[in-house]
Amino acid sequence: MTGDGDVPLLVSCKVYHEHCPGCRQERKVHANDRLPYLDFLYIWIACLCSALPIQSLFPYLYFMIRDLKVAKQEQDIGFYAGFVAPCIVQAYASEVCRKEHQALGISLPATKYPNLFSEQSIFGRFPYFLPSFVISVLAAGACVACIWLPETLHMHHDDKVEAIDALEAQDGTAKESGTWRMGHAKNLLRNRQLMSAITLYCVFSLHDTAYLEIFSLWSVSSRKYRGLGFTSQDVGVVLAISGFGVLVYQLAIYPLLAKYVGPIKPFRSAAVLSILLLSTYPFMANLYGLELKVLINVASLLKNMFAATITIACNILQNTAVTQEQRGVANGISVTLMSIFKAVAPAVAGILFSWAQKHITGLFLPGEQILFLMLNMVSVIGFILTFKPFFSLPDPMQ
Repeated sequence: MTGDGDVPLLVSCKVYHEHCPGCRQERKVHANDRLPYLDFLYIWIACLCSALPIQSLFPYLYFMIRDLKVAKQEQDIGFYAGFVAPCIVQAYASEVCRKEHQALGISLPATKYPNLFSEQSIFGRFPYFLPSFVISVLAAGACVACIWLPETLHMHHDDKVEAIDALEAQDGTAKESGTWRMGHAKNLLRNRQLMSAITLYCVFSLHDTAYLEIFSLWSVSSRKYRGLGFTSQDVGVVLAISGFGVLVYQLAIYPLLAKYVGPIKPFRSAAVLSILLLSTYPFMANLYGLELKVLINVASLLKNMFAATITIACNILQNTAVTQEQRGVANGISVTLMSIFKAVAPAVAGILFSWAQKHITGLFLPGEQILFLMLNMVSVIGFILTFKPFFSLPDPMQ
């Protein structure tokens, strides 16, 4: 210091470690202001293959339970389907890839495409083999793509996790990184901003997974049970169209929203609009033909856009609430809790769906309306949790 209120004469500059992959990546980012499309491609492939094993199941789950004759009556198919999905739920490192990667009618290939697949072929004898085979091939490609993913974590020989400030190095004010990191890892559960973001993430993950389970079962169930009577191919087309729209939305529209209004306002708006949209779903069973297909595609697209808005906002809030070296542990906690909620959601949704089909003429409300009302209640709880005293905005965003 040169006097009262004077600023330091030295200008802070970054010191990079030659053999640290984190420093190497940070220097590359600062030197190039263009978007790293190639790195994004590798991440997209890896996330695609992590989402596909679960997401591809939903379009044909109803028919698989029926063909295996697990359920004694048609109304029980949803009950058993609810217990199949959680058996394969896995933890995701990221939620970049969503429902847009559904299997597009490639189950039952000998039935759907008899000119291409014979009944005596392996695809005819094992009708649900083709989706799994395609996913396995893509997963092999993801393993190769992971080789080129750059390491972003700082690994210094002196165990400092971030690029060191030159002034701090001269002052001797830098903290011992190992002790500092350990103390902060223990305090992550006390980080109110992080835990509020994780709570929102878990609640809406429960909602999204339950919605996907219910939509897939409801859309293919019989008209006499107030379903839409779709085929697995119809469901795949609806989800694929929605997915393409969500992809465009995530790349072109959401970044502008987040830039000008931040993540929390679109988050709340999406939650409210999602509630209003889901309230219209039970009445779509009264529609037929082209009118039904157009409206269900529009509704599915909007619902998935709202879900993408909420999920991305949750990820932004979580990553902003902690420092770089804490993100691994924070995301580990988040994904573990989220996976528990995602594992519970299909079972609960399947039980509710089976109950709804057995109570089409309820005294209070028809079964399918109560079904979507329960989904909306989860969204209402999540929406309430975005306000004080439950929610706390991370310091960098205040």
